[in-house]
Amino acid sequence: MSKRINPWVLITGALVGIAAVLLTALGNPANMGFCIACFIRDIAGATHLHFAAPVQYFRPEIVGLVLGSTIMSLASKEFKARAGSSPATRFIIGAFVMIGALVFLGCPLRMVIRMGGGDLNAFVGLAGFFIGILIGVFFLKKGFSLKRTYEVTKTEGFALPGLLILLFGIFLAVPSLFAFSESGPGSKYAPALISLLVAIVVGAFAQKSRLCMVGGMRDAVMFRDFNLLSGFAVIFVVVFLGNVILGKFTGFSTISQPISHSSELWNLLGMVLVGWGSVLLGGCPLRQLILAGEGNGDSAVTVLGMLVGAAFAHNFKLAGSADSLVDGVYKVGGIATTGKVVVLIGFAVLLVISLLNSTLVKKEAK
Repeated sequence: MSKRINPWVLITGALVGIAAVLLTALGNPANMGFCIACFIRDIAGATHLHFAAPVQYFRPEIVGLVLGSTIMSLASKEFKARAGSSPATRFIIGAFVMIGALVFLGCPLRMVIRMGGGDLNAFVGLAGFFIGILIGVFFLKKGFSLKRTYEVTKTEGFALPGLLILLFGIFLAVPSLFAFSESGPGSKYAPALISLLVAIVVGAFAQKSRLCMVGGMRDAVMFRDFNLLSGFAVIFVVVFLGNVILGKFTGFSTISQPISHSSELWNLLGMVLVGWGSVLLGGCPLRQLILAGEGNGDSAVTVLGMLVGAAFAHNFKLAGSADSLVDGVYKVGGIATTGKVVVLIGFAVLLVISLLNSTLVKKEAK
């Protein structure tokens, strides 16, 4: 594999960083200009799949990322309707990846954005994410595979992009059908059309560059190829500089960080689950959205699994709660016992899936 840095990756990283800073300045929650997990969670709330009042808003950014990928892949003739690679397994993995992300309070992309904002808890998450990548890579080297995809009808390829566009149209036309947060992260958002347009641009460039945090770390470990990882280094630098320029950077710290908790063990373990599951899926949550936009029905099923995982995380109180300052007393957040148990169950489920789909079990069966 080539070890050259693709300029498209660097450009995409810069655009993502600029988009994160811009959308935050226009109203999105602090250190959350772009977060795939958080925004899918908010959509789950807006569509009444969960009832956590602080996190309910139909985020146009998710629609824009998928639509941008669809537009770019059609323009470059890379749109290919395909599916059939263990869809049910991918759905389950996607759900657990989402739960792990919400335990940490962010996807890999938000992890980097939080790092650029000075959140040291995100660096703990990075360590866990890397551990998860290493576990996933171990099983890849042992022959892990969810099997090949097959060509399907274009209807399948356009299913998720079409559904998102339809829902967004209904959201604009009849907003009263959707739930809206009156406080909390869901009540903070940039103007809808600006969010959509910015995300379309990012989605198009992400499709062109194949930007993926999981792919970047996987390639760095397996092939010493830092091409994709360079894009996330650029995101970190751009977000850091943007925060400094706008006067939002207050120094590196584990406390008083926006929508973050300092329960470090579960920051780490949540992202281990995300890293491991994402390697098995072949891409991070951002990459799954981009692949779904290209016509990949298996990635579309994975995204739906993430949506259901987000609903479960909040309906069953599995998600992390942020640190807070109440009456001058700093209260450390974290996750409830049920969340801790489900993270451990997630490890067990991923282990079973990893073993059953690798040569480790197959050799023993012979």
